[in-house]
Amino acid sequence: MGKTYEGISGRLRSFIEAQRIFFTATAPLDGGGTVNLSPKGLTGSLAVLDDLTLAYLDFAGSNAETIAHLRENGRITLMWCAFEGPPTIVRVHGTGEPVFRDDPRWADLLKHFSGIDPADHGLRAIIVVTAELIRDSCGFAVPFMTYETDRPLHASRFSRETDETLDAYFQGKDHIATSLDGLPALPLPLPPTPPG
Repeated sequence: MGKTYEGISGRLRSFIEAQRIFFTATAPLDGGGTVNLSPKGLTGSLAVLDDLTLAYLDFAGSNAETIAHLRENGRITLMWCAFEGPPTIVRVHGTGEPVFRDDPRWADLLKHFSGIDPADHGLRAIIVVTAELIRDSCGFAVPFMTYETDRPLHASRFSRETDETLDAYFQGKDHIATSLDGLPALPLPLPPTPPG
């Protein structure tokens, strides 16, 4: 029933870009380490860069497991599932890299996200994913759910932060600079937001 794709184009790309939520899965190399699964939303925070490359904005939060795992081993899976329309699940298995504010690629990558103001959300990294295996499967057991709107809470919480207060927030959290398993995660102090 599942199909393997050579790249992200056509109907597959349209499907990915139309979804309001996707999920990321990562894990450390240590078999006893913590597997991480995160939901990602906020309209405009995901971009398909080309047939094999996607990127998404990594915003302020209370941990940085995905960043830690990518820094250690690069493995990541992204998943989208249809809550409306035909039942479809798409997974992109590949490698990911966190691009931080002081990386020379930052400004060019950020241009792909013109539909969202990253300053409202405490943007700390851009995750770039290179697809190695792209597959779909049926979503027969995924329920129908209707999208209403993005929650305003994230922006209302983080839009008032400056680079300095955001860094202090991150410094005060147990699992921002290191993961739950003690792996290096978000490099601190947080580099300032590059001039736009």
